[in-house]
Amino acid sequence: MDHLTIDLEEVLTNTINMMESSKQQIYHIYNLARQEMEAIQQELEQVLQETRAVIEKVDQLELDYRYSRIKLTEVNRDFERYNEYDMKQAYEAATTIYSELLVFREKETNLKSRRDDLQYRIQSAEQSIERAEMLASQMNVVLEYMSGDLTQVTRIIESAQSKQLLGLKIILAQEEERKRMAREIHDGPAQTLANLALRTEIAERMLLKEQFELVQLELSDLKGQVRAGLEEIRKIIFNLRPMALDDLGLVPALRKFAHDFEEKTKILAQFENEGRESRLPSAIEAAVFRLVQEAFSNVAKHSKATRVVLKLIFTAKAVSVLIQDNGIGFGQDKHGSAGKQASLTKSGRFGLVGMRERVELINGHIEFKSKLGEGTKIMIAIPITSDTGKENGLNEFKSRFYKGKN
Repeated sequence: MDHLTIDLEEVLTNTINMMESSKQQIYHIYNLARQEMEAIQQELEQVLQETRAVIEKVDQLELDYRYSRIKLTEVNRDFERYNEYDMKQAYEAATTIYSELLVFREKETNLKSRRDDLQYRIQSAEQSIERAEMLASQMNVVLEYMSGDLTQVTRIIESAQSKQLLGLKIILAQEEERKRMAREIHDGPAQTLANLALRTEIAERMLLKEQFELVQLELSDLKGQVRAGLEEIRKIIFNLRPMALDDLGLVPALRKFAHDFEEKTKILAQFENEGRESRLPSAIEAAVFRLVQEAFSNVAKHSKATRVVLKLIFTAKAVSVLIQDNGIGFGQDKHGSAGKQASLTKSGRFGLVGMRERVELINGHIEFKSKLGEGTKIMIAIPITSDTGKENGLNEFKSRFYKGKN
């Protein structure tokens, strides 16, 4: 075993130990988040019980107050049957009931606010748990490859094609996890349903007491919550794994994405594709879709553009993507990176770094071309066969890119 192999083995061993330690920390965060969620759920159940009791008390007090008002009116009108003492007693009774009603209404409002806060905290804890599970799953995939035989790892490092395969497998594992999360969210939005069930119970009691105006208001609010929840779930499912990507392929999925982006942001989104369209490996289609999502997100957040063009180009050995907007752009250094002049889009550069890392993971190439006030171009080329195909695809698309063609 030569010196290079020994050094490589030491680096890999240290890296694996560090990742194992990080994985244990992730599990610790996962357990803490789950314990917190269970505690909040118990507290929420208690608050829900208190809320039901207070609502019933408010309903009873409202009924008592209504009767006391009727009694007070009757005493004030019939001077022959009731004297001044009776009038005073009726007034004090109505006042006492009204004061108690105000107290319990305030308590009901506070309990509902506390209930909503607990439900929000449960959702945050669930998100933390899901992120921890996803990170642990991704880290297990990486550790599985890194813990293999050193000779095999060396061959993978020396072989660009094997390196791309490693990246594709990692991305595929990420996408499988996202599909699982999408199914779970789609099948069981438990917290939303629990809230809706409580509200329908309240509406049902109001209906039995013929409080039709309050029932109408409650149902109108319920309808808005259902629609908003359904829309949010649909957005989450599409962002995790658009069905069109699996069923129809990359081109229809990107066309729909551009259309939805235009409707949501009011930024004109034009989609074009060249070459002979064909289905790509699932991991490559997913990677391209995520890259376009990130680029369009940067356009919406930072570019102040009114128009963005997305072009997808198929060749025999590579797929290339061009994204161009007419926004404010950003400065670049001599290497084509965002430079110090890019203060207007400083927060958006983290997205560009993430895009570069994702492209390099699948052995692709990405370049940015931008000037202040002249918009931004993003060129991405990803090989779909061999390294030779990569070079051919890059050279072909670089010529288009630097000539300024769309």
